[in-house]
Amino acid sequence: MLLGAGAIAVGGCGGGGDLASSAGLRLQREDLLVVSHALERAQGPVAAEVAATKAAWPHVANGLPANPATVSRTPIQTATEAAAHLKLPAVFAETRSATLTGPASALAGLFRSYSGLSLRGWQLIGAAIDQIDRGSATASRFARANVALYIESVYDAHFSLAQIGKGLLSGYRKLGGARVFGATLTQAEVDALAAAYSEASDRLHPHAGVRLGS
Repeated sequence: MLLGAGAIAVGGCGGGGDLASSAGLRLQREDLLVVSHALERAQGPVAAEVAATKAAWPHVANGLPANPATVSRTPIQTATEAAAHLKLPAVFAETRSATLTGPASALAGLFRSYSGLSLRGWQLIGAAIDQIDRGSATASRFARANVALYIESVYDAHFSLAQIGKGLLSGYRKLGGARVFGATLTQAEVDALAAAYSEASDRLHPHAGVRLGS
């Protein structure tokens, strides 16, 4: 992969430009290429998580009913499991992504936010339903008062996911586009990734309609 990144056309840096600037551009392009490959490999698990979340979302988007026992637990459990199976690519981990430069750094942050918020949100929603249904009066009140935060975190996770495509397109253009990347990252590949990581594909509807403490 890195050999492919090194093969990115040097001409896009400008032959007479400052050496430090040229080296910085090369590094940003290499990082964008690495991140793009990671996004491509993650598409399957991400699509499964998004599908499961969209199936469960109508059950919680407007908060929990007075009797949480009426909430269908199967779609919520399925969404939780799908989020748990979504492994964070190594390049998106906090320590590794700290070394990324240019647009790649922001893209890694968006994916990491999505991954963490979705899993934690679904886990806490499930736990809140259990506490409200079978917990002590104190635990039930606490869960009821805070479940809106957990629901909102699931929404925010998929909002972050839906911004990746726009960021990738913008970064690709900024760093020279197809003219510079050539066969290492084509416009068609970027367009396909942008469609997969888009608002049309990933954003949840409706917006969470529950308020904290309701």
